[in-house]
Amino acid sequence: MAAFSRQGLSVAPFKVGPDFIDPGHHSRITGKISRNLDGWMLPKEYNLACFRKHCANADLAIVEGVMGLFDGYDGKTEAGSTAQMAKWTDLPVILVVNAKSMARSAAALVQGFERFDKKLSFAGVIFNNIGSERHFEYLREALENNVDMPCLGGILRDKDITIPERHLGLVTDNDHPLSEKNKEKLADLIEKSIDIQYLLNILPNIPTDSGFDQKHLNISKKYVNIGVARDNAFCFYYQDNLDMLQKNGANLVPFSPIKDKRLPENLNGLYFGGGYPELFAEKLSKNMELAAQVRGKSINGMPIYGECGGFMYLCSKLYTYDGREYPMSGCLPFTTRMFTKLKALGYREISLSEDTIIGRAGEKIKGHEFHYSETDDLLMEIKIDNIYKAADRSGQKKKLKGYRINNTLGSYCHLHFGSCPDTAETFVDACRAYKEQG
Repeated sequence: MAAFSRQGLSVAPFKVGPDFIDPGHHSRITGKISRNLDGWMLPKEYNLACFRKHCANADLAIVEGVMGLFDGYDGKTEAGSTAQMAKWTDLPVILVVNAKSMARSAAALVQGFERFDKKLSFAGVIFNNIGSERHFEYLREALENNVDMPCLGGILRDKDITIPERHLGLVTDNDHPLSEKNKEKLADLIEKSIDIQYLLNILPNIPTDSGFDQKHLNISKKYVNIGVARDNAFCFYYQDNLDMLQKNGANLVPFSPIKDKRLPENLNGLYFGGGYPELFAEKLSKNMELAAQVRGKSINGMPIYGECGGFMYLCSKLYTYDGREYPMSGCLPFTTRMFTKLKALGYREISLSEDTIIGRAGEKIKGHEFHYSETDDLLMEIKIDNIYKAADRSGQKKKLKGYRINNTLGSYCHLHFGSCPDTAETFVDACRAYKEQG
């Protein structure tokens, strides 16, 4: 992305899967918002429409895959895999092989990927983590007469371009922004290591479509103001969710629970996405003036929606890894506690048992759960509405819950509104009803 952008090309970035962190780095590099494509959360038609719309004004599209090329929901099908998305979008695959401590065996590996699914097309292979130019020559020689796909190049091991990681994956773009110097270094590395002109010449033309938004457009109703928590602690949002809120009449007003002493004026609803409240717990707890305002809005019946990290902020207390206790906003009567082991990971389908601020009873919304914390106050569950019935992608029931007090709804699940387009409209309508009540 850095190399093509430096050549003056407009690059449309995409990410396969439910990841929030990689798209942030994509956007930093390309200057364009990166979109999630997902074969489980979103139907094929939605994925294709989203892809074609956001390619409309770009010269080139780059889709980063998820896990291994054929890895998806199970070992039997391609469902949810990068390979499936490549075939849906009719795009050739660049196979990236970690060639560390490998020579002729690399040809057998590449040959296996090439033959595994004949319906998949490959633009070529890139060898990563190579030790030297001589090592690369061994790899390239091994491919000759053994595979059909071309070798696009090889990348030498370089610790300086590594992005640090923490418990939820790579460090976010908010906390580890790639500097102009680093972007130039990435571009230099690719231009030196990859035959990008050859790659450009073999890429196919793809259809684009700028009419994707029309069927979701709803501008006949009065606009409402929805505050969206945006800072280093709250940075996990599907851009499509925000876009769909806007298309249904929401004016999104960003604010920082870390820095802002007061909520923006004239808000009719609040949206707290996920992120890392545990890493900024001390700063959040010291900003109790804003937290008290959030709690007051909750008591007053304002529609407030929080997911994962946002849910943790809506709770009463947060215990960090070292056992320190920090007060949060107190909208929901729970304590959340961080653990060193993963507590939940996977896709979820939510069925609403009652009418809520995000949907009507019986509606199903898909999303993803990924967290290292859990709630402590189990006895409090009987005193608060749980309006979620959750199942994983295989249909097995999960203990994930959606807690509601007044018009405040919180859960560990990150929902993608594209899986149920009524979700955005319902939330905006709830904010509109609150506004009209005065």
